[in-house]
Amino acid sequence: MRRRLPRSVALPAAAALLLFSSAPAHADPTYPTTPIPQPANPGQAPISAPIGPQPLGQAVGDAGTALGIVRLLPNAVPTSTILPGFGQTLPKQSALEAGMGLSSASANSDAYLSYEKAIAQASPFGLSVGGNAPQTPGSVVQTALPDNPQPISGGLNAPSNPLLNVGLLNGSAHARWSQTLGPCVDTIADASTSVASLSLLNVVPSMPNLGLDALKPKLDPNSLASGFDLTKGLQSLGGLLQGGGQTAADGTGSLLSLPNTLSSRSQVTLVDIPGSKTKAVQSTSTLQAADIEILKGTPLALSVKVASQPTLKVTSTGDAKTSKVEYTAPVLTIEAGGKVLYTLDAAHPTKDIPIGLPLKPLSDQFGAVKDIPVVGGLLATAAGQVQQVGTTAGTVLDLGVLRLSIAGLDQKSANMTTPFKGFQLGASARMFDLQLLPTTKLKSLLPDDQAKNLPSSLAQLSLGEQIARAYAPTGGVVCGTTSTPPPAGGEAPKGPVKNLAYTGGAYDTVPLFWTGTAMLLLGVVMVAAMPGTRRRPLAVIAEEKPFKPSPRPRE
Repeated sequence: MRRRLPRSVALPAAAALLLFSSAPAHADPTYPTTPIPQPANPGQAPISAPIGPQPLGQAVGDAGTALGIVRLLPNAVPTSTILPGFGQTLPKQSALEAGMGLSSASANSDAYLSYEKAIAQASPFGLSVGGNAPQTPGSVVQTALPDNPQPISGGLNAPSNPLLNVGLLNGSAHARWSQTLGPCVDTIADASTSVASLSLLNVVPSMPNLGLDALKPKLDPNSLASGFDLTKGLQSLGGLLQGGGQTAADGTGSLLSLPNTLSSRSQVTLVDIPGSKTKAVQSTSTLQAADIEILKGTPLALSVKVASQPTLKVTSTGDAKTSKVEYTAPVLTIEAGGKVLYTLDAAHPTKDIPIGLPLKPLSDQFGAVKDIPVVGGLLATAAGQVQQVGTTAGTVLDLGVLRLSIAGLDQKSANMTTPFKGFQLGASARMFDLQLLPTTKLKSLLPDDQAKNLPSSLAQLSLGEQIARAYAPTGGVVCGTTSTPPPAGGEAPKGPVKNLAYTGGAYDTVPLFWTGTAMLLLGVVMVAAMPGTRRRPLAVIAEEKPFKPSPRPRE
C-alpha cells in the first residue's frame, strides 16, 4: 500500500514544478520554444523582420573560372527541367564533363540565409554526367555572414581518373559582407586556384575501340604508305595517344598537357561610378598560363605559346547604357620544332589541323614512314625525321580534324525586376579550345554496322573557361544603413509588445498564465491549511460498542 505524501511538502512541490518547467526558457532565452507570433495590428511590423539598422545596398554578381574542362560527346544529351517543354528550348548537355581547378565567387544581397550573402570557393575537381553535377569534396569554401577578415587557403587533392592527371593544386577563398553596410566592403568574394601541371585525355572513351584494320573492307592496304600498318586502335587515334586509361605525370601520350603553372582568379566587388555617389557591381575572371603541349611525346608534338593572358570583366551600373563587358582576348601561337605554324587571335580565332592516314605517294617521296597518322601536314618517317607535306590532296586520307580555337566572347543582358529592378549583364569566354571532330569522313571508311555507332563528335578540351555576371539596381548600389522605422502611431518603440505570448523569461508574458499559477498556489495553501474530520481507528470503535450476539431461536 502506497503512503500519501505529507501535506507539508505540497507547497514546495508545486513551486518546484513551476520552476523546473520554466528553467529552460530562463537558462537559454535565445531559443524560444513557441512559434514566431504574427502581428496583432495590421500596421505593426512583422515579428520576423530584421532587428536594428539594415544595409541599403543591393547587389548580385558571380564569377567563375575553370583551369581545364574535358567534354565527351558535347551537345549530345537533352537538357531536362521540371518545367514541361522548357528543356527543348535549352542547349543540349555533354554526355560527361570533367573540370579541374575551379574557382567561383558570388554575392547576393537578397539571399534568404545570411551565409549565402557572399560565397567564395576553390574546388579541385568537378564532374557532370548528362547535366547533373554533384558537389565534390575537398574544396576550400568561405561564406559570409559573419564577416571574414582573412581568407582561407590550402592544398587540394584531385582524385585519380583516366581522363586527366592533375599535379599539386592550391586554392584560396575569401568572402566578405558587412552587417551594417552589406556589400560595401573592399572585395565581396575572391577565389583562386593554381595547378603545377596538368594533362588531359590519353584515350578517347567515346571512340569505339576498333583497330585500324576495321578500315580494310573499304580501304585497300596497298594504298597506304610503306611502313604504315593498321594495327593501332581508334581510341588512341592510331597510336598518337598513350591509351590504357592512365595519364602520365609529365603529360607524355596525352592529347593536351601543361607542364607549367596555370592559375585562375574569380572576384566580385563594387566599383565607383564616375559622377555618382552610388556604385556598380563588377565580376572579374582572370587567367595566367604558360606553354600548352599537344600530343607530347610524339614526333608530331605541337607547342602552344600564350602571348597574351585573357581577362573577362563585367560591370553593371543598373543601366544598360553605362554597363559594359571588357574582354582581353588571348593571343596564342602554335609551334612545331621551334617554328611558328599558326597564330590564334581575335582576327583568326580558329585553325583546323587535319588528321589522316599516309598514302603511298608519301613513301615514294620520303621513304618508309612511322606507323602513326599525319597531323597538320607533318609526317613522321621511319628514320626519325619530321617532314612537312606540301599538299595533302592525294597523299593523305583524312579521318578528322583537331580544331584549335580561342572561343569568342558570348554576351547576354536583360532588364530585371526580381528581386529588385535593375540591369543584369553576363558574358563567357574560353582561352583555348581543342575539339576532336568531326567523324563524317571516318564513318565513310567504316562498315555500316560500325559506322552507325560512331558519334558525330568525340571530345572537347577547354582551358581557361571564364564566366562572369553582374546585376545592379537601377541607379547603382547605395552604400548606407537604414534607420529603424517607428511604429504606425509615430511613437518610438518602448520595449516588447504587451499583447503577444512568449514563454522565455526574457519576454513579457500573458497575465492569464500568472493568474492560473496564483490560483494553483492558493488552492495548495487552502488544502494544506484547512482542518479536516479525522477518522477513528477500528479498534476504538470496537471498544465503545462491543459485539452482542443475537439469541438463538427456540425450537
